[in-house]
Amino acid sequence: MEELKKGENVDALYDKISILIENAKRNVAIKVSSELTILYWNIGKHIKENVLNQQKAEYGKEIIKQLSNKLTQKYGRGYSMKNIFRMLKFYEYFNNFEILSTLSTKLSWSHFCELLQIEDEIKRNFYTTICINENWSVRTLRERIGSALYERTVISRKPEQTIKNDLQLLTNENKMTTDLFFRDPYILDFLDLKDTYCEKDLEKAIINELEKFLLEMGNDFAFLGRQKRITIDGDDYYMDLLFYHRKLKRLVVIELKLEKFKPEHKGQVELYLKWLNRYERAEGEEAPIAIILCADKSDAMTELLELDNSGIHVAQYLTNYVPKELIQQRFIESIKNAKVQLEQREKIKK
Repeated sequence: MEELKKGENVDALYDKISILIENAKRNVAIKVSSELTILYWNIGKHIKENVLNQQKAEYGKEIIKQLSNKLTQKYGRGYSMKNIFRMLKFYEYFNNFEILSTLSTKLSWSHFCELLQIEDEIKRNFYTTICINENWSVRTLRERIGSALYERTVISRKPEQTIKNDLQLLTNENKMTTDLFFRDPYILDFLDLKDTYCEKDLEKAIINELEKFLLEMGNDFAFLGRQKRITIDGDDYYMDLLFYHRKLKRLVVIELKLEKFKPEHKGQVELYLKWLNRYERAEGEEAPIAIILCADKSDAMTELLELDNSGIHVAQYLTNYVPKELIQQRFIESIKNAKVQLEQREKIKK
């Protein structure tokens, strides 16, 4: 028995020391990654300030070519001409060292390489903020950019200052607004549905591919149940899917519709929200919200119904693969139209 106790003590000691070793290795890796990122930033800064300023573009290109050849010979392929120009862009896009220093502890150089492909500053800040908030891998970041997440998020249709304020709120206070959460459309091509299917098939497919569905919705999304029954005056009603969003601190109902959105869908979901608000809302939580996922919708109708005021968001879902270029082109136009309409409404109010 004494030997068994000693064995148990050694195992416990081994487990604790293993944790210390793994934590130390992780911290070292983060430190090395951060230092490498700052090195690349400083290289970009030095080239920008001492080589390219007040020099012709062709002269600068020739200098960088010669520099790349010498650095590559001594330090390897990481200093190719392409990578050096990437370091230069890195400095130009993230020129505040204090901010960069903080970001370098949270994002790897590979993350930054993906972000550097985004020329629009607001859009780049969106992906930077959400990537950190949801702890995305480089692969996930690439996929989110490829699926035009920013263009599909409601916040992209808002004024620039609103976008900046919402991103700062998430960064500084860890609070997310519904505009950062709601998307339209949702890309559900991973469900692998047949040509014909019913709402139950769609619901079942979402449950079967819950991990991928949650990734599309966001990392703070937690699944609570399907077909939640509520009883009102002896009649039973069933909510398709019920979730909870940790940062929003809200219950989220998802109602699935195979048809185009209809006005009566609003009344149905409003009933669910009022019931949840009265009987399920916990202390400290915000009022429940809902997403109606439908095959199609009319923006004019949803605007007339003033769904935003009732905590209901209507979005289309896409179950077939859509090429990246088509997604981005389509939603960029949608953003432009939404902002024009917003400006017109503001003028009418004034």
